[in-house]
Amino acid sequence: MYGTFMHENREVPLLARRVDHRAGRPGNAEGGTPGMNESGKSDDCVVPVKSANKGPVAAGTAESVEGRRSAKGNTAGKTPPGRSAGIGASSALDRVREVAVRDKDVRFTALLHHVDLARLWKAYAAIRREAAPGVDGVTWEEYGQDLRANLEDLHARVQQGRYRAKPSRRVYIPKADGRQRPLGIASLEDKIVQRAVVEVLNAVYEVDFRGFSYGFRPGRGPHDALDALAVGLTSRRVNWVLDADIRDFFTTLDHEWLGRFLRHRIGDERVLRLVGKWLTAGVVEDGTWAECDQGSPQGASVSPLLANVYLHYVLDLWVEWWRRQPGRGDVIIVRWADDFIVGFEQEQDARRFLDGLRGRFAEFGLELHPDKTRLIEFGRNADWKRRRRGVGKPETFDFLGFTHICARSRRGRFWVKRITIAKRMRAKLREIKVELKRRQHRPVPEQGVWLRSVVQGHLVYYAVPGNTDAVRAFCDQVTRHWFKALRRRSQKTRLTWARMTPLARRWLPPVRVRHPFPEARFAART
Repeated sequence: MYGTFMHENREVPLLARRVDHRAGRPGNAEGGTPGMNESGKSDDCVVPVKSANKGPVAAGTAESVEGRRSAKGNTAGKTPPGRSAGIGASSALDRVREVAVRDKDVRFTALLHHVDLARLWKAYAAIRREAAPGVDGVTWEEYGQDLRANLEDLHARVQQGRYRAKPSRRVYIPKADGRQRPLGIASLEDKIVQRAVVEVLNAVYEVDFRGFSYGFRPGRGPHDALDALAVGLTSRRVNWVLDADIRDFFTTLDHEWLGRFLRHRIGDERVLRLVGKWLTAGVVEDGTWAECDQGSPQGASVSPLLANVYLHYVLDLWVEWWRRQPGRGDVIIVRWADDFIVGFEQEQDARRFLDGLRGRFAEFGLELHPDKTRLIEFGRNADWKRRRRGVGKPETFDFLGFTHICARSRRGRFWVKRITIAKRMRAKLREIKVELKRRQHRPVPEQGVWLRSVVQGHLVYYAVPGNTDAVRAFCDQVTRHWFKALRRRSQKTRLTWARMTPLARRWLPPVRVRHPFPEARFAART
């Protein structure tokens, strides 16, 4: 039942077991499975050896290395009497969260009743109205014409086990590097049920997930991960950075291992069957159905949660164990879905970690992408060390849309400068250029409203301190593309730059920094 990893020819469980002499259950001292921290002893209380990932300011929730009682981990056993979530409790999820916080060993045997009619209604309202329909062709508005009857029927089918998942419709979207990313578009009812189930499961897993995991979690966005990374790189002794990416993670996710991981916490077989239905429903491409024996359709509402559960047991717990070993220098990690950055103080630690990570992933059917995974010298000392060796400036790495660069402030202090990834900005400008040609004969105010929304969205994400030049260059290029599109409307156009400049100022938002420095916002949040 336990997933394990190997260390120095010893098999170490993912979850440690506790000693409970009062209950008469065998623990480590009586021949049970050894804990993570020390072989043959109880792992009852976990005390961190390494500091938090985000430096001295991180006394809060952003990094999960704080001292706490360990997971008891006897997940193969039955749930203790009276500990099933939801029994005798209200329909809200507060009881689930309380039990999950109080007992890291409990398996929740009654969860499906939380997927009630009100939660399905809320899930339907959260779906975008313009979202593409699945294989059944049912749109958001069509389903809402008789919403109450449809949701009541859906709720009855889910609770009675008559609900059947439909296959996803396979589509492809272009990536910045020119490749195609496969997406699976679920049917509307599948989206509703998946959103409702994810809300219930989040009440359990948000308690377990580590602080350095940021991808697709409630209350956490990409800028939270970016802030954590910047603070970690500047406040900790980081000299080497591992920029890692998992090859085809969403399409190679192993269903058998995922089922084992889910059963560590979920004992409600009805919920597990729902997840199994979504994973095995298959995909439809060009009218042909294809079976899916591994992976989770990227784009489905349940896929991000399943990915986080899988990597929680495969990567996060292993990283937490690895960096607590004696003799390690400072180690930081920030993960967003299948992309993660790990910082090291010592080069030998970085290389040992990379070798161990490859072996760890191989046990669970995963593989690091050979082209996107690299170890680089990066940090406050990288510049003068590389200059002394005559090998040029420190290398850069990309993460969440930004290229991270070793830089110095005006006062000479080290800081991580973040600029927009060049290929992403070029790809976005190409999209705007094509769309402007399609809209060039629309009224100018209509074009202006659309362009303002596009530029505003770009500024909201990319206008961070140190990236003003790249953001201004983006806005200038958008103005130039708009100018050319308007001049193509007529061969006798009288549009000049003297008239175009006020037009751009009228409709396009001004360029200014929209985010505080990472240290300030990170300290405020944690």
